[in-house]
Amino acid sequence: MTSVMTRIAARILLLPLFMVAAAILVKGYVDIGDGFSAGVIASLAVVLQGVAFGAKEFDRLPLARYAPLATFAGLILALSVAFVPVAFGNPIFLHQPVAGATAWHFGSLEFITPVVFDIGVFLIVFGFCVGSISAVARESDRRERERELLEFESHTAKSCAGNRRGER
Repeated sequence: MTSVMTRIAARILLLPLFMVAAAILVKGYVDIGDGFSAGVIASLAVVLQGVAFGAKEFDRLPLARYAPLATFAGLILALSVAFVPVAFGNPIFLHQPVAGATAWHFGSLEFITPVVFDIGVFLIVFGFCVGSISAVARESDRRERERELLEFESHTAKSCAGNRRGER
């Protein structure tokens, strides 16, 4: 059981943690981004929701439900960045666009292959962490329900046996 304060803090921290993860992911790309750390921070933000609200509420979050898909999307993205140049006869992990060419921009963010690769790593880490914790939470919840059902059946069987003895 969690307190109301824990639930409020979890809801308040969700968006700021995603913002920090996004900032770490791109770092304005003046410096190299960090998809792994950003994925861990974003997954902690989602897992905090599960801790605060329980396994049932955690499974209702779209971020938790679709986390395994994010893992596969990130894997496809990262592998594409690595191996698509090989298909065209270039070396693995060829930096695109080449030096001197202009890159696509979104604000100050340049879409170059290292950025796309970091996004892929982010999706892999986020999807794996959230998906793993979600699977553990579902299994724990399932075992708890089974235990409660067995206790109920055991109590009912004892109660029925006691009633039969009293009828004799």
